[in-house]
Amino acid sequence: MPAPQLIILAGGASSRMWPLSEKSLLKFGEEPLLVMQLRTFAHLGFREVVIVGNPHNAAALRGLLPDLPSELTVQIAVQPEPIGMGDAVLRAEPLVNPDAPVYINQVHDIVETSLHADMLAHHTANPERTYIAGVEMSQYFPGGYLIVEGDGRIVGVIEKPGAGNEPSPYVNVVAHLHAHAGRLFDAIRAEYARALPSDDHYERAMDALMKQHPFYVVRYAERWDALKYPWHVLSVMERFLSRLQGQIIAPDAFIAPTASVSGNVVIEAGAKVFAGAAVVGPAYIGRGVIVGNNALVRQSMVLAKSNVGFTTEVARSYVGEGVQMHACRVLDSVFADNVNFSAGCTTANLRIDHGIVSSVVKGEKIATGRDKLGAIIGRDAFLGVDVMTMPGVKIGAAAQIGPGTHVHRDIKDRARVYVKQELVIREEES
Repeated sequence: MPAPQLIILAGGASSRMWPLSEKSLLKFGEEPLLVMQLRTFAHLGFREVVIVGNPHNAAALRGLLPDLPSELTVQIAVQPEPIGMGDAVLRAEPLVNPDAPVYINQVHDIVETSLHADMLAHHTANPERTYIAGVEMSQYFPGGYLIVEGDGRIVGVIEKPGAGNEPSPYVNVVAHLHAHAGRLFDAIRAEYARALPSDDHYERAMDALMKQHPFYVVRYAERWDALKYPWHVLSVMERFLSRLQGQIIAPDAFIAPTASVSGNVVIEAGAKVFAGAAVVGPAYIGRGVIVGNNALVRQSMVLAKSNVGFTTEVARSYVGEGVQMHACRVLDSVFADNVNFSAGCTTANLRIDHGIVSSVVKGEKIATGRDKLGAIIGRDAFLGVDVMTMPGVKIGAAAQIGPGTHVHRDIKDRARVYVKQELVIREEES
């Protein structure tokens, strides 16, 4: 039996990820996340793929097509506005066979390959059923819970029922294998026809279908990472670093005799690790990266063409491409591409009370779940010498922070922040 058609949702609004953008294009190694996900699906036997993007990333998504596995036939649909998952799914309808099964996933949900394999196995055993992945949670999770009967049949979904009110241990994750694509599209359209104010048309459509057709849970108890907030990049990075085994060092990489490389480490082509520097695994050093004299990189990813300058420490951090650092401290932080982090800069990562670091997202203060969290810095930002950021601070794309500034709160995109200084110069009279 051929694999169902695949719909990958890669659009929607990324406002909660600010100052980062385009989750599907984030790299955890040499390839964007979307390409890595599609390689997994190709290995599992999928062939027909529709990627649903948005007006801002559609061109970039099309630019990835030559890098995808040749056995995949990939088409791009565009959701003009981020008005819900139901609308995103309907945008794929013209490119999907309505009489065939369809497997819906979100690019920013990262699960083990075993889940997709289990979904396919259940579908092969009984193709008339629709299957929904249920992540087994031991503690309350603020998401949608599946109402599951004893035989595994799903009869409903409850959004955020509250701790102690969970109808089952299974949280709904977007790995949905629908037995009949056309039936799903019709149900979503019927919900839009009701003109209700909420944007949960897809969820309501599934609830309606459950009353007429069999939906069953596919239980999943392994790791699930969702890129919802920018600090989640660190969790996904940790996931990929945990998979490294041994040391893989490109033949043309340069490792100075007095440098040290220990633990599980990948060092890509053209990278240079100079005298006195240390790379402590698990760690990933991208193509053309320079790790300067006496610098330290540990439990981190440093992507292509970045410069970890003299005496710089990068610890438990994600560093994008083309980032410049010199004599500074990058701790539990996320840097987008082309950030300039000048000499003497430090990301403070620990509260005085050692409590959980919070962050403000769309006006709401949110606990990040991390007791150590440094800065999250957007693309092309420039931080002058001796800038210090407080734990959990976010700095927008192309922002400029003047020398000696202590940043205590989030800074918007393209903003300029500097400290006014009054010099008092007294010269002795001759």
